[in-house]
Amino acid sequence: MDVQRITTPSGEEMVILPARDFEALVAARDHAAAMAAYRRGEDEGVTEAEMDAYLAAATPLAFWRRKRGLTQAALAALAGISQPYLAQLETGGRKGSLGTYRALARGLDIALQDLMPG
Repeated sequence: MDVQRITTPSGEEMVILPARDFEALVAARDHAAAMAAYRRGEDEGVTEAEMDAYLAAATPLAFWRRKRGLTQAALAALAGISQPYLAQLETGGRKGSLGTYRALARGLDIALQDLMPG
């Protein structure tokens, strides 16, 4: 790691490092936080097969509905939307509002960000 140390005029010590090293540190921090949450039971995790299914799904919404064992009709009822609208959201054919995705996340018992692609 190529690090430069500097001292600001006010005496604060700072480091400068290449962006790739900074990104690696951020990734390591995020990984450690995710593993800690998993160990505490706050994150259910996914199996290798489930990860393959997640990557193959048209949207995260489609994956999580199937993982929860819900039909489109059941999830739509939980979220207060129609089944055809849910089907379009799952395929990416329509975009939903933030409120819709919040309701879907509640119905799936997952965090809102888990429904966001990428």
